Amino acid sequence: MSLRLEWLARHMHHSDTYAEWIHRQFAYEYADQPLAEWQRQFAEGQTNGDWPCLIALDGERLLGGAALARADLDRRPDLGPWLACVFVSPEARGQGLAERLIEGISQEAKRRGWPRFYLHTQNKQDYYAKRGWTVMERFHAWEKEQWLMVRDL
Repeated sequence: MSLRLEWLARHMHHSDTYAEWIHRQFAYEYADQPLAEWQRQFAEGQTNGDWPCLIALDGERLLGGAALARADLDRRPDLGPWLACVFVSPEARGQGLAERLIEGISQEAKRRGWPRFYLHTQNKQDYYAKRGWTVMERFHAWEKEQWLMVRDL
């Protein structure tokens, strides 16, 4: 495996596929947004600063990614930036890839001068807590309990 991390903006032919993976994985968040509309918004977000995404590639095969989102939770427009859209394809899991992607996004946020960043999750709070994230609050959305977490950079 010749794994490398690259910015999606340099590999836009993968944008629609990755957006579809996210739309499917987090379907509860996109229930009111058609796939094609999200794909367009996500693709635009690679250049307008809304969703810059770091992807993992094996050769030209897309394995996963993570984004540094400007905004990712409507109820908290006061917070940002966000770690968002974290996903690793099933065949590439269990190899520490998500951690590498998250660390890449952390480094980019730090490089941009942000003191901290945020995420929300409905079932991975323990995973993130082990990696330096702390719970800010719990809230109810999409018919489930959610966790809002923060990590200092």
